[in-house]
Amino acid sequence: MTKRQLSLFLLLLCAWANPSWAAESAEHYGFVSVLPPIIAIVLALITRQVLPSIFLGLWLGAWALHDFSFSGLGASLLESFQTYVLNSFTDPDKAAIILFSLMVGGMVGIVSANGGMTGVVERISGWVRDVRSACTATAVLGLAIFFDDYANTLIVGNTMRPLTDANRVSREKLAYLVDSTAAPVACVALVTTWIGYEVGLVQDAISDISGYDQPAYLVYLNSLAYSFYPFLALFFVFLVSWTGRDFGPMLAAEQRARQGGPVSASSAEEQQQAAQEHELTTGKSSGAINAILPVLVLVGTVMYGLWHTGTASLLADDPKLTEFGLRDVIGAADSYKALMWGSLLGVLTAFTITTARRILSLEATIQAWFSGIKSMLMAMIILLLAWSLSAVTENLGTAQYLVEILPDALAPGLLPALVFILAAATAFATGSSWGTMGILLPLVLPLAWALLGKNDMSSPEHWHIIYSSVAAVLTGAVWGDHCSPISDTTILSSMASDCNHIEHVRTQLPYAMLVGMTTVVVCTIPAGFGMPWWACMAIGAALLSAVLWKFGRRAEA
Repeated sequence: MTKRQLSLFLLLLCAWANPSWAAESAEHYGFVSVLPPIIAIVLALITRQVLPSIFLGLWLGAWALHDFSFSGLGASLLESFQTYVLNSFTDPDKAAIILFSLMVGGMVGIVSANGGMTGVVERISGWVRDVRSACTATAVLGLAIFFDDYANTLIVGNTMRPLTDANRVSREKLAYLVDSTAAPVACVALVTTWIGYEVGLVQDAISDISGYDQPAYLVYLNSLAYSFYPFLALFFVFLVSWTGRDFGPMLAAEQRARQGGPVSASSAEEQQQAAQEHELTTGKSSGAINAILPVLVLVGTVMYGLWHTGTASLLADDPKLTEFGLRDVIGAADSYKALMWGSLLGVLTAFTITTARRILSLEATIQAWFSGIKSMLMAMIILLLAWSLSAVTENLGTAQYLVEILPDALAPGLLPALVFILAAATAFATGSSWGTMGILLPLVLPLAWALLGKNDMSSPEHWHIIYSSVAAVLTGAVWGDHCSPISDTTILSSMASDCNHIEHVRTQLPYAMLVGMTTVVVCTIPAGFGMPWWACMAIGAALLSAVLWKFGRRAEA
């Protein structure tokens, strides 16, 4: 047993021996209230397995509510599943998020199998003639396949590899372009397989915050302005592609490829195994419309649903209204209903096109749909457990306790930067951005609200701290994911690009660290203290441009 494990065991033993310690106040369970998320995080770091880690944290929290009694040990195990998981599963809003995510995954499976994605690739790759256009086309395609990071990685890497090879672009560069567009664009796009998961976590975190009743979808939309890392990562990808400048290990890899050396070493066996776990079959091209039309229907229906339900709600409150502000409409909209409408019609559109044009048989189309759903199942299980853990920490009063022990000197403006670094460290060690979000977001948002209240900053002009803290969890997890050698998307990027995995990590790390540190120092901290988000974004982009211009060089043939 390690020292860390021993210390955790002693903490549990002390709590069991002295149950009164677990009830230091009527509002929270004192230090015991932070044990469930701590256990979840530490076990995730040790085992690199998010699922059992969150469940053990959930079980511990349920046991704490039984004052760590011997009889409560077994009862809490049963309650963890029968009460907390069941309540999360049967909640209508949470069920809507699950159904939306599964249906979008199914749509991705169909448009991948019917050749629509391949058709999109062919449209974009038609103007590839040199290194610059090959890299830029890869980045553009990464943006085009915005609604799923796994589909993005596998499709872009595999289909663009022959084109980048022909133009002597290193596989390391291809893997970087694939990896650094997939998760960032999926994290911030308005309709993706990520959005349901993220909105679900936000909804659960704010549902019981007294005095803060903003809709979860609106909170997510407001957080996008403070999602500096994904936007700067995408900006840097296009900057590197267009200028042709590189530095560090990436420059050496590009020099090797440009001067006639091998474009890459062989892929590792573990990459092939990871690919099989997330594989989406890609059919021969049968027209880009097969992918574009379902996506347009999905996005258009969601937008219509938000407008329809929002205006209906506003008119129900005041039938005399004749003008509607966009923010008011979205704030009053039923986002869950809109997301479900969009996902259903998107799937039906993809299904109809595929069967009506006889691209796939009815059975094969259903199998492709189910294959896409399977790729989402693990994430949905993690989401259910994260919701359940959140319910336990709410009953234990974790957020209230954390606020009480925070030093009075801690400025609320520093909280988003600290959260961003913590999320990145957790995602780096676990290799799971979604697991990191599930563990941290239910804690961070109530903590941020309580910290604002403690400093008399609960008025709307200070809510940017809330939005920035939400963005810090969601985007910090992506930063850690980019730096981690055990991240699923990092491994998939190496596999899809047929790039040596260690070389991909080694060459991407300096770029990810540059963008991440720029985000912390130039964007997140100033924004936390009131600097406009657009000014922070502009300064960050200018700094990245200056660094690349100063230290980057073009590979010579």
